[in-house]
Amino acid sequence: METTQRAGRRSAADRRRKELLEAADRVVLRDGPGASMNAIAAEAGITKPILYRHFGDKDGLYRALAVRHTDALLDALRAALDAPADRRRRVEATLDTYLAAIEARPQVYRFLMHPAEGGSAGDQGFDVGQHSAPLLRRLGEELAKVIEERVDLGPDGEEAARVWGHGIVGMAYAAGDWWLRERPCSRAQLVSHLADLLWGRLAEAGDRAGAPGL
Repeated sequence: METTQRAGRRSAADRRRKELLEAADRVVLRDGPGASMNAIAAEAGITKPILYRHFGDKDGLYRALAVRHTDALLDALRAALDAPADRRRRVEATLDTYLAAIEARPQVYRFLMHPAEGGSAGDQGFDVGQHSAPLLRRLGEELAKVIEERVDLGPDGEEAARVWGHGIVGMAYAAGDWWLRERPCSRAQLVSHLADLLWGRLAEAGDRAGAPGL
């Protein structure tokens, strides 16, 4: 009975945490990097101390939101990489998936990657710039795993896959950040240019035996 009660309390806490993250998402979509704990607590219909009780502090809430959005992006990227198409089309689809995600929710992107743009002191914004680099590292490591699983890069394959994974993420982040601000070309044109840049050795490499090709 006690175990069942503990499981029930844990399930209720998980549901409440999800509801609070959804409220935080709504504020981030509205306010971007200026999203504050006060605004999130008000959106959720609770006091700020209750919000702290669930997430510890502002950084704890930020990390939970970052995991939520990064997980969703990784799922979408994996689906694009595994789509039934030739390798060039899958590379383009993966790049487009990332760019479409930041284009569709620019406030979320700015909150995760450019929190200082909130431009406020104290609790008016999140002091979370130190977390954007770990997000990019996580994306780089996940992409490296996919490359290593799918592409035969020879005896230095593991090392090369990690270099490629982080390099591709860095390229996509820098190019996407510039493109989102300046819109110098269409998304399709940017995808094509980036795919051209990547295509060298990737076009020549064979698929790893027994793995779905990239």
